[in-house]
Amino acid sequence: MTLRIYGNRALKTLSGKDTRPTQSMVREALFNMWQGAIAQCRWLDLCAGSGAMGAEALCRGAAFVVGIEQSSRAGSVIEQNWQQVAAEGQSFQLIRGDVIKKLPTLAGQQFNLIYFDPPYASELYQPVLDAIADHNVLSANGELAVEHHPKRSNFPTPAALEICRQKTYGNTALTFYQLKS
Repeated sequence: MTLRIYGNRALKTLSGKDTRPTQSMVREALFNMWQGAIAQCRWLDLCAGSGAMGAEALCRGAAFVVGIEQSSRAGSVIEQNWQQVAAEGQSFQLIRGDVIKKLPTLAGQQFNLIYFDPPYASELYQPVLDAIADHNVLSANGELAVEHHPKRSNFPTPAALEICRQKTYGNTALTFYQLKS
């Protein structure tokens, strides 16, 4: 199965229901909101799935993309997709493993934009939000977008973060966080 991103580029995806690529309508809305912040940014893609969000960030000028993905099958697809779209001067890194265990390895490496899209029914939301805050992964002027089902937005916000906006697109919602000033 293929997926199209910015510039009509085709990406590979896994067959079956192992990953749930972010809908094109949601991707487009997010990248429109963040369009002024993507060029030369440091992007973190958590529960990267097909790597479509990181690939789109690379296509739109991100300087460095890091992804964390547990599935080794998905990891192979992500690396192929990012290799295909990365331009000279851009770099990327895929970290394979459990997002909760791997996030601490990024402590102090700050990212301007973070996209977190776990399986909707998972229990990852709270521990990952806590880890992002505890390990100082979000830059001072950065923003974190969390994808979730619209009926599931009741995860507590860590003390270091605050919600700056929420958007709903059909069966997908995005909650945006920034560091408290």
